[in-house]
Amino acid sequence: MPDYAERRRIMVDTQVRPSDVTKYPIIDAMLSVPREHHVPDDLREVAYIGEHLELAQGRVMLDPRTLAKMLDALDIGRDDLVLDIGCGLGYSTAVAARLAEAVVGLEEVEPLAREAEAILAADGVDNAVVVPGPLAEGSPRHGAFDAIIVQGGVEELPQALAAQLKDGGRIVCLFMENALGVCRVGLKTQGQLSWRDVFNGSAPVLPGFEREREFSL
Repeated sequence: MPDYAERRRIMVDTQVRPSDVTKYPIIDAMLSVPREHHVPDDLREVAYIGEHLELAQGRVMLDPRTLAKMLDALDIGRDDLVLDIGCGLGYSTAVAARLAEAVVGLEEVEPLAREAEAILAADGVDNAVVVPGPLAEGSPRHGAFDAIIVQGGVEELPQALAAQLKDGGRIVCLFMENALGVCRVGLKTQGQLSWRDVFNGSAPVLPGFEREREFSL
C-alpha cells in the first residue's frame, strides 16, 4: 500500500515550499487533503507529481505548485465564502475548504461534479458543496463571494463572474496568451477590478473563457 501521507510531505517539501508558499494554513491543508482521492483510479500512482493531471478532455487538475501559489495570492480568510470554478473531482475545493468558512465548487462536466460531491462527503468535508453548471456563469444563487479561484486557463473573464464578487473581494486566474500564461489576482473596488501579476504558469483554457476570435476576409 503506498504511503500517501509521505508523498504529501514530499510534495509540499519539493514543490510547494520552494515556490515561496510558506503560509501555515496552506501548507497544512496540502499536507492533510488526500490528493489521491480526487483523481481517476488509474492516476493515483502519479497523483503527487509536479504536473497537471488530465481529468477529462481539455480539463486538468492543476499541479500542486500552481494551485498553492494561486491560493497564496488569493489569501483566503476564515470568514470567506469562496467560489472554486472548474473544480474537477474536488481537490481544490477540499483544500480551500480548510482555509475558508465555506466553498462552492462549480463543475460543468456532470459525472465529475457528482463524483466530486461524493468524495467530499466520504472524506467528511462538511463546509463545501459541488454544484453542476456552466463554468462561465458562476453560481449566482450562492454568491456574492469573498474570493473566486479559476482552475484553468482564461483568455477573457466572463462578466458574470466579476458581478458575483463582493466589493473588496479577490479573484485569481491564469490568463493565457497562446502557450504562455501569467497568474493575476484581481481586487474589486467600487465595482471595478484592478489586477496585478503574481507568477508565470499555464493551463488549458476553460470552456466559456475563450477570447472571441475575429474573422476577416
